[in-house]
Amino acid sequence: MATIFSSSIGRKFAMALSALFLMVFLIMHVSINFTSVFSPDLFNELSHFMGTNPVVQGLMQPILMVGVIFHFVMGFVLEFKNKQARQVSYAKNKGSANSTWMSRNMLLSGLVILAFLLVHFYDFWIHEMTVKYIDGDMSGLVNPDSADSGFRYYEELREKFVSPIRVGLYSLSFVLLALHLLHGFNSAFQSIGANNKYTKALKGFSKVYSIGIPALFVFIAVFHHFTH
Repeated sequence: MATIFSSSIGRKFAMALSALFLMVFLIMHVSINFTSVFSPDLFNELSHFMGTNPVVQGLMQPILMVGVIFHFVMGFVLEFKNKQARQVSYAKNKGSANSTWMSRNMLLSGLVILAFLLVHFYDFWIHEMTVKYIDGDMSGLVNPDSADSGFRYYEELREKFVSPIRVGLYSLSFVLLALHLLHGFNSAFQSIGANNKYTKALKGFSKVYSIGIPALFVFIAVFHHFTH
């Protein structure tokens, strides 16, 4: 393990695996959130299941958090190592002539996305932990004393998107995520050696994924903002 992380190839491979893991999570996350657009009841049921299932909470959630932390830490490490390895600055090399803006600013977009994740973490995860484990309410109900009050998750989600400023910042974060993914998706597959006859198809899929997933998150936010 130490040998893997001591080499540039090993670090890029580990970074790629963490990226692919997080990409799978994004598909699951947006799929659940999208149900709120057409079925509040289904969204409530799925949210309650995810929030109370012991496997999800005790195993998958910690793995996800480790994966997020690992991905960002490894990103900083790779950026630091890359800067150390450069013999000539980008200005002298004219990096803009042979690389995209996104590829040269992955760290910047990553920092903005990290800031968004911290706010998202505060808004949803800390709130859930407070309700369930500090207040001791595992019911998921709007009114824990009334079984007829219904689950609270759908209404809480809609409340998050009342403010146009919040929706605007949320949407901007996902635009940056799309740019981040457009470069990162292809880099991840290159790092694990997926350069073969399927490369063209992967590039096509990467564009659909990198634009489609963030666009769905933005659509969900805008939808609830205007239908609240």
